[in-house]
Amino acid sequence: MNYQEDLKKAVEVLQQGGLILYPTDTFWGIGCDATNAEAVRKVYELKKQEDRSSMTMLVDSDVRFNSYVEEVPEIAYDLIELAVKPLTVIFSGGKNLPDNLLNEDGSIGIRVTKEPFSWALCQKFRKPVIWTSANVEGEASPGGFDEISETILGGVDYVVNYRQDEVESPVPFGIIKLEVDGQVQIIKE
Repeated sequence: MNYQEDLKKAVEVLQQGGLILYPTDTFWGIGCDATNAEAVRKVYELKKQEDRSSMTMLVDSDVRFNSYVEEVPEIAYDLIELAVKPLTVIFSGGKNLPDNLLNEDGSIGIRVTKEPFSWALCQKFRKPVIWTSANVEGEASPGGFDEISETILGGVDYVVNYRQDEVESPVPFGIIKLEVDGQVQIIKE
């Protein structure tokens, strides 16, 4: 299957409320339509996680922030632009998203992906896509595709073929929490 067919199939599965396993700018991840509460529930079920455990949304551009965040501090755009590695920003006041995706305090983690497949996926899908590590709660995050468990492989509706044979180490990423007033709290460097 070529790249375009892989992308098309992944988008179709997302549109139908299914789960995909796909490469990102950090680790391989489990993905679904971030705006679909039932799809989000299926991710929690597959990972054996409690609802409202924190998950990240991937978007193709910071222009999407305003659709899913009540108030985006101006500094957010500078932080994303200047980041030297993938950066998840936890924003206060998520909106237009299912309750089971928002953290208990109403916040939401969003990362602008720059990896070719996940970027094209978000752009073609036109909605945010969930990214959460491809492991069951309590197990180590897989370093590469070949370390993903049969439970995860068998629990998704589509496994992307692109980049499966790569043996590179996962890219480290940062996490910050950004308050409406612009205060930044570093969660993970």
